[in-house]
Amino acid sequence: MSSIVLFGPPGAGKGTQATAIMEKTGLPQVSTGDMLRAALSKGTELGLEAKEYMEAGKLVPDELILLLIEERLKEKDAEKGVLFDGFPRTIPQAESLAKITQVSMVISIEVPDENIVERIVGRRMDPETGEIYHVKFKPAPSEIQDRLIQRKDDTEETVRSRLNAYHTQTAPLAGFYEELGILRRIDGNQDIVDVTNSIIDLLV
Repeated sequence: MSSIVLFGPPGAGKGTQATAIMEKTGLPQVSTGDMLRAALSKGTELGLEAKEYMEAGKLVPDELILLLIEERLKEKDAEKGVLFDGFPRTIPQAESLAKITQVSMVISIEVPDENIVERIVGRRMDPETGEIYHVKFKPAPSEIQDRLIQRKDDTEETVRSRLNAYHTQTAPLAGFYEELGILRRIDGNQDIVDVTNSIIDLLV
């Protein structure tokens, strides 16, 4: 079993590229958020334990997340490995993950902070349809512009705070995986199709 890790700053386009990687490799996407929601809905022992932390407003401990991952890796669709999206976030998590599955490749989508800020702060949502537009890259039709809203998570202050957390906690993973010789850096500032093609080139 050999897994892939996908990481990059918020707004780098990981969701879009995860879909392309899944289609190319057949590996199921695994995000800790999805696993927690599944465990909660099934009412598993681990799910109930995680629920206690979440209801108390606390982070679910790494040990519990790793147990959930171990369970997920036993499922039939994960026989050949999985695509980790959003995990690991820290070096200790990466070290623990290495004990339960082999990571064969780490794809780092890299986008400068100022471009991330421009991408996210410029997003606008149509509250009636849920459609996402962008003031520069995907302007909304003039007839609906008056009803567009900016989500509270899309303010510059929030974005910069999330970027600071990313650089402090997650960015050091690049060096960790580079030392292992499995890091592959991708220029996330290209057109979406070019980013996808660059990633697909790594997988063939």
